[in-house]
Amino acid sequence: MPFAKYSSIFTPADLEIIQRVFDQLCIERRLALKDGDQRKMLAAEVMEAFENGFTDETALWQSLSKRRTARA
Repeated sequence: MPFAKYSSIFTPADLEIIQRVFDQLCIERRLALKDGDQRKMLAAEVMEAFENGFTDETALWQSLSKRRTARA
């Protein structure tokens, strides 16, 4: 899910972190491109967590990951 539409709000580095975490979570949750609604919900969760202060990539991933202790 491209986050480029947020480029006026977040820095390019922020968007890279958000995109990587989103991609990792899609793999972890086995969300395919066809799972559009679930991917949109996940994208909203990632954005909300980032906006709530989880700006470090590992912390952001851990805040949403079901594994939480190991990195994908």
